[in-house]
This record gives sequence, C-alpha cells and structure tokens, in this order.
Amino acid sequence: MRRLASVLSVVAVAGASLLATAPAKAAPPGDDTWSNPGPHPVATKNEQVTTFYYPGDIATSTRTHPVIVWGNGTFASPAAYDRLLRHWASHGFVVAAAKTAFSNSGKEMRAGIDRLATLNGQAGSPLRGKVDLARIGAAGHSQGGAGAINSGEDRRISTFVPVQPGPLASASTVHGPVLYLAGQKDGIVPPKKVRVFYDATKAVPAIYAERRGANHFAATGDGGGFRGVTTAWFRFHLMGDARARAVFFGPGCGICTDAAWSDVRRNAEAQQVPGA
Repeated sequence: MRRLASVLSVVAVAGASLLATAPAKAAPPGDDTWSNPGPHPVATKNEQVTTFYYPGDIATSTRTHPVIVWGNGTFASPAAYDRLLRHWASHGFVVAAAKTAFSNSGKEMRAGIDRLATLNGQAGSPLRGKVDLARIGAAGHSQGGAGAINSGEDRRISTFVPVQPGPLASASTVHGPVLYLAGQKDGIVPPKKVRVFYDATKAVPAIYAERRGANHFAATGDGGGFRGVTTAWFRFHLMGDARARAVFFGPGCGICTDAAWSDVRRNAEAQQVPGA
C-alpha cells in the first residue's frame, strides 16, 4: 500500500506539472499569466513631449492597435516605469508616455493622443494606419494616477487605471470602466485615500483592488504585482479579450479570490458585468 501511495503521489505531481505548463484557455481565478511578456517585440520612439512604446512588428500587423496614455509619478519620468510600458507594448498596445514629472492635470497625457493622430496619418511613420484611436485607455502612478482620472475630460478615453493616485483629481470626470489600484503598505497614498475615489465613482463599473504588502513604489520598474492585473484590464476593455474577463467579473473573479489582493471591492455596475 505504501508503494502504491508513493506511485500515486508521483503521478499526481507529474500531472500537476503538466497542467502548470499547459497553455491556459482562459484566465481562471487567481491566474496571473498576464504578467508574462506578450508575443510582440517592442520598439520605442522618443520625442520632446512623449515617449512612445509600440509593437516592433507593427508595420506588418494586419490590424490596428489600441492606445494606453501614461502619466508618471512626481519627479519621475517614463524611464522609471520603462519595463511596465514595454510589457504593455509586448501585448499589442501603443503606449504614449508623457515626458513630465508633473502629470496631475492629464493634459500632457492627452497630448500623446493628438500626436498619435498625426503619426497615424503621416507618410513614413512606423505607426501609419496602425493606431486604433477609437480604443484608448489612461493609466498613471501617484500624481500620474490623478492625471489618469483627470484625463477623463477627454471623451476619446474610454477606460481608466489610476495606480495609487494622488489627491488632486475628481472622480466625476471618469466616464468609463475604472480600476483603482492601491498598495496595502503605501504610506504616501494610503488605501483609504484611493477608496475615496472608488466611493465617489458613480454610474460606471468601478473596481477597487488593494495589493497585499505593496508600498508606494511597487508600480515602478516592471510594475511589480500591478503588471498582470493592469494588462488584463486593458486586454479586456480595449481588445475585447474574453480570456481576461474572469480576472475581474463574475461571482468568482480572479482578483476576488486571489490572496495577493488584500481588499477587493466592486460597485453595483461592476457586479452587473457578466462573468466569463
């Protein structure tokens, strides 16, 4: 019996290993495969006002690519978030990162959209005819998170991801689905301040998610524990990728049951979005 039990144990471990390496057909509860790099190489275009990150194979792409406008934290630049912005581009997005350390107003972020509109129609531009200007999301960290909220004054932006957003913003500008992200151990923008925005968001789907153990600088570099969830959000809302839906919606949503998130709240509008 002991030998049989040992054999069964080995089989079970082997089976689990095979399941772990098999490609996922959907994003199950707690799944964080969106933290892995996407299929595209990444190219950049550095201009005076905006740094652009985009799929390096975009010239041969048979489709257009949605946009993410980005705002930096105070005294920071796109370089402080370089690996996160590259990660989004590897998943097929054109990222317009404002080159300002003071992005609270959201104006510099929105300027990236105007410039992309020009590049999308400009002969010789690597982005010519490849930018989906009908699908635009806004994201930012700290002061840039406030900028992402304030960028809602621009109706071209349809969804929002403020990460640990600063206080100088009004949730009344948000007119599309929004994912508010907080860090449990953030001493600069404590979770309760992020929840103020969540509580004030009305009439659109809003989710509040607090990353367990995360401090205020967890989003820098490659985005840390925020990388996968932000990618999934934009994959669903800007690309219609149904695999990412279950991360946020349905009765057993991924972040709702994942221990990596210490507090998750969904307003009535978010709870009405069908699950996968």
